[in-house]
Amino acid sequence: MPTHLIVDGYNLLAGAGSLSGHLESARETLVHDLAAYRHRKNYFITVVFDGWQQGQLSEQREQRAGVQVIYSKRGERADQVIQRLARGYGADCAVVSSDHEIVNAAKAHGAFTMGAREFAGKLRMSSGAVGTVPYKELDSEDNTRPRRGPEKKGNPRKLPKAQRQRDRRLRRF
Repeated sequence: MPTHLIVDGYNLLAGAGSLSGHLESARETLVHDLAAYRHRKNYFITVVFDGWQQGQLSEQREQRAGVQVIYSKRGERADQVIQRLARGYGADCAVVSSDHEIVNAAKAHGAFTMGAREFAGKLRMSSGAVGTVPYKELDSEDNTRPRRGPEKKGNPRKLPKAQRQRDRRLRRF
């Protein structure tokens, strides 16, 4: 089970559509939401923001509401910080980013990965009213099961093993 959640801050804000307004307030809202999520799920959470263009000469780390916030130093991208953290934690972490370079590097070190939109949906769902259960429209066209040809054997309604394992790990969030 992943014990440490590493979040690409600006990637998650862009995936949730929150980058259009004031940047500082969007960051504060994200940290507040992540702190609430941390309180419910009891994971260690680190959110990393870019500071490579206008940041300080050294990496800035601070603890806010139980969430570790890291601003990368000038000349270093948040992607590099996230990759370094994923390398350090290995299989004991989950990385939230939609950046393919970060996702591939995290998977190479055994970390579980989630897309920014996927996690934003989970963050929104878990912060909703208590007792509400998300539902799926009956006539929606979202069929996630793969189509199988006549030459395949096995249960056509069963998802592939890798997909079932990923879904099992994703349910923990």
